[in-house]
Amino acid sequence: MGSAAAIYIACEYFVNGVEWLGRKLGVGETATATILAAFGTALPESAVTFVAVVFGRDSAQKDIGVGAALGGPMVLATISYAVVGIAMLWNYRRMGRATQAIECDPIRLRRDQAWFLSIFVAKIALGLLVFRYKSWLGAAFLLAYAVYLVRELRGEQVVAEASLEPLKLHPKGDPGLWWALLQTGLSLSAIAIASKIFVGQLEAIGTWAGLSPQLVALLLSPVATELPETMNALIWVRQGKERLALANISGAMMIQATIPTALGLFFTSWVFSRELIVSGVITMAAVAVLLWVFSKKTVNARALVPLVGLYAVFVAVIVLW
Repeated sequence: MGSAAAIYIACEYFVNGVEWLGRKLGVGETATATILAAFGTALPESAVTFVAVVFGRDSAQKDIGVGAALGGPMVLATISYAVVGIAMLWNYRRMGRATQAIECDPIRLRRDQAWFLSIFVAKIALGLLVFRYKSWLGAAFLLAYAVYLVRELRGEQVVAEASLEPLKLHPKGDPGLWWALLQTGLSLSAIAIASKIFVGQLEAIGTWAGLSPQLVALLLSPVATELPETMNALIWVRQGKERLALANISGAMMIQATIPTALGLFFTSWVFSRELIVSGVITMAAVAVLLWVFSKKTVNARALVPLVGLYAVFVAVIVLW
């Protein structure tokens, strides 16, 4: 619990710092959440995959990296969206707000999920096939993220100054780029350290429960390494910035669909076990639900809550097996 609390406190500083960093770099409000915030908080999960697939001494250790690459998107598409939905409902009730409609751009959110799903389907298909030169296709996933990056940056408007809270490390006046960089960097380091401790605690629980290393990487580690994205979203929900909260999760999903996949393709055979296949199916089912939710003119926060049930289905299937 202490490490989770440390992650939340560090995320308070990170969210505040990254908004100012986006301002100083001339990055629009939504792109700040989908690119800067998502990339920073996706580092712990990407690091798990990188260390496992590059420095793993045997196939079992490399499988941990593959499991982490599949587990991250599943947790984001199910638990993170559901938690944010619950937080929005609680926030609406606290404020006495009559409607449960989310202040967001459903067209953009639907487009992001469609983009993610097309990449994720290719990711799963490659895990079912065995052929020569598969590793070369890792470059295609890096290219896909680069295209997404350019698309997000194009046409963005710079956030208005009045919407930013004072920088926590420099609350008086304009903090300048270096203060924003310092606060963002320090808070990100704190997030990484606290996440590492949290992952270690969950891995110890997994070992105690008799789970294999790959199942720990698939079931438990992503819950910890995706915690920063969820915390960021919760903070933005509390501040009434619902569009940024949802954009942060969708941006993190794009990173998890591409960069860890590229690492896995470069350094492993990228062949899936039945547990990984099930996680892929659950993730695609969750994205299908999100596409349906975001296809409506008005997005209801209550519609996000049932997504956690899909993660429960995955856990139930694994337990039965």
